[in-house]
Amino acid sequence: MNRSNQTYTHKAVNRFVGKALHRYRMIEEGDRIAVGLSGGKDSLSLIRILHERQARVPVRYEFIGIYVDPGFEGGFSNALKAYCQKQGYPFHLEGSDHGIRGHSPENRENPCFLCARLRRKRLFELADALGCNKLALGHTKDDVIATLLMNMFYAGEISTMLPVQTLFNGKFTLIRPLVYVDEHLIRRYAKEASFPAFRNPCPTAGASKRSEIKSMLDDMSRRNRKIKGNLFHALHRVRRDYLWAGNHDRHSKSAG
Repeated sequence: MNRSNQTYTHKAVNRFVGKALHRYRMIEEGDRIAVGLSGGKDSLSLIRILHERQARVPVRYEFIGIYVDPGFEGGFSNALKAYCQKQGYPFHLEGSDHGIRGHSPENRENPCFLCARLRRKRLFELADALGCNKLALGHTKDDVIATLLMNMFYAGEISTMLPVQTLFNGKFTLIRPLVYVDEHLIRRYAKEASFPAFRNPCPTAGASKRSEIKSMLDDMSRRNRKIKGNLFHALHRVRRDYLWAGNHDRHSKSAG
């Protein structure tokens, strides 16, 4: 797409992605990046942006989209493969039974948690097999905020997703180029790009804890537009002296 013909939404999304890439040095010369695809608007936006940037940035890199099919009947694997091939995206399709196992009677964990954990493990294995040194995921600013609240509500800890995370003793780097992009902006971007609608056959799609948290955030944001922004900015403004852990460490040293 000619940059002069880009819409406001397109320019805004690219500006936020560029900010994240630059600030955290997410992509470097010679990188080979595995892009985790889900068929949703976030990951489709991510792979499209990485593809467009290849032609106009001085840093040379390669990427390949990877989709791990969870194994449900009525999946969209072939349709996603056809779409990626039409767009000129390198693509790898992998079958699995992760979704089936996650929803099996033997699983005592949350089905989404187990399925996501198995998928993430397989993504790293495939990235390694395909010669990639980085894995890019399409988590947005809303996902970062939702994870912060989920971990506080359900895990009893203050933590969230990191923009960049080095794993396996430096063998892989996990990157999230969309961390500065609001989800409502991605929705507009996806609509303007006319992304295909892939129906998720998962029986618990839309009923996860993450969906509940996001729905709560959307409701709160309708009453106060600053809510999400304040939560996101709070991650950069941690006042450790007013957190119990910080005070405990300080007083323990003083006592010693």
